[in-house]
Amino acid sequence: MEMFLGGLSDLFTSPSSILVLLAGLLGGLVFGAVPGVNLLTLAAIVLPFSVYLSPENAIMFFGVIYVAGVYGGAVTAILFNIPGSPENAPTAFDGYPMTRQGQAGRAIGASVTASAVGGTLSCIAMMIAIEPVAYWAVRAFGPAEVFALVVFGLAMCATVGADSYWKGWLSVLAGMLLATVGTEPTSGLTRFTFGTSFLSAGISFVALILGLFAVSELFVQAHQLARRGRQAPHVHIDFPKIAEFWRMKWLVTRSTGIGFFAGVLPGVGATLAAFLSYAFALKTEKSDPPFGKGNIAGVVASETSNNAATASALIPLLALGLPGGALTAMMLGAFQMHGIDPGPLVFITSANLVWMVFAAMFVANISILLLGYLETKTIVHLLRVPYGVLAPFILLMSVIGAYSLRNLVIDVWVTLVAGIVGYFLRTTGYSIPGLVLGLILGKIGEDNFVKTLQVIDYDPMGILDRPIAATLLVFSLIALIYGISRSMPWSGRARQSTVVAD
Repeated sequence: MEMFLGGLSDLFTSPSSILVLLAGLLGGLVFGAVPGVNLLTLAAIVLPFSVYLSPENAIMFFGVIYVAGVYGGAVTAILFNIPGSPENAPTAFDGYPMTRQGQAGRAIGASVTASAVGGTLSCIAMMIAIEPVAYWAVRAFGPAEVFALVVFGLAMCATVGADSYWKGWLSVLAGMLLATVGTEPTSGLTRFTFGTSFLSAGISFVALILGLFAVSELFVQAHQLARRGRQAPHVHIDFPKIAEFWRMKWLVTRSTGIGFFAGVLPGVGATLAAFLSYAFALKTEKSDPPFGKGNIAGVVASETSNNAATASALIPLLALGLPGGALTAMMLGAFQMHGIDPGPLVFITSANLVWMVFAAMFVANISILLLGYLETKTIVHLLRVPYGVLAPFILLMSVIGAYSLRNLVIDVWVTLVAGIVGYFLRTTGYSIPGLVLGLILGKIGEDNFVKTLQVIDYDPMGILDRPIAATLLVFSLIALIYGISRSMPWSGRARQSTVVAD
């Protein structure tokens, strides 16, 4: 409690920190809600410029936009059936039917309340659990365990955002292939540089992220919005009564738990958390109307879980140095740009930074109650901004951000090419998050695998002598076998997916 109060004091006694907090809240809500941009777009644009902020403000900004952005996409999901982010997709399943039934205000009120409650509870659990996790990680996790954890994360994230299991794994493997460009960790020799010194340090992570998320999103959303058009409905916010919300207490509790543990697992995060929570609600909640036809439980389950995952996603990042998703991968980049290595020792070397970030995320979750109301009143006006004005601005900022970090024109080309490639990956059912996680986790996994081989005298079977590493590898193998079995033609789930696709 003392450390948390110290973080709050550091947050509110610095005018610059307060401005960064407000900018993150408003930016996350706007970029999360306006179709065509999302929190990853904002994070990708800001990442190169975060070097000019203090380390505390830079990391805090990413944490705050994560909280605000995950909620922000719920508004357009409910009003227009256009999720602002992938984690808001299950919200649209029942939120949009409620809008068509004239219950938009009730759906938005439920999403605001569920997001604030789920995020706040998860934030409290994170502050309680993260230090024991970090303390345990110092003693239990070496290079072998980190490598095994990376393998487990890759095994879990393969299908996120992809149309099929195989497309998900191809996306992950493509990211891992890109991670090999540059200098080989054992000999220091360059590989896959094609004779140019510009690639000897590897492909710029910032430039690639700007292209895959910001630029490709412009292409995808421009096509979708041109087809759907824009409307500005008159809505108000109708918060659920205490008795109504109390009746859903077990749904909220279960969804918070699912979101918390999904966020802890590298490669899972808010998107899978929302779908898992929705699936559990579908099987356990017996209320009327049916799910998919305007059931408020579907909105509550999705929004509680995806916001709960935002806080716990920091546990693997801070305690183990492993990003749990695309946004936390960008946070890892911000850490590295400021010369800080996330991991167990960060609680000793940068304790003030960590607790200031915790305090900011706690305040951000509470602020959703007020800002969600204000967002509902303003977002319909923001949607009137001509997309022909918005898209060029985002593209310009992406190009500037890609060039400014290393002052290399090749980074601009990487951004533009990645944008085109990202557009085709999205439209053909491949996974952009899978590719990014393959890139990030692939590099971390290779480095730790090399260190592990050095420790065990280059005997790969020696990894199995370490109980935690062996257990994680066994679970990874089980996840792979289970995923492959579900994707086979004789699988009932595979036949069901084919029917849905048709």
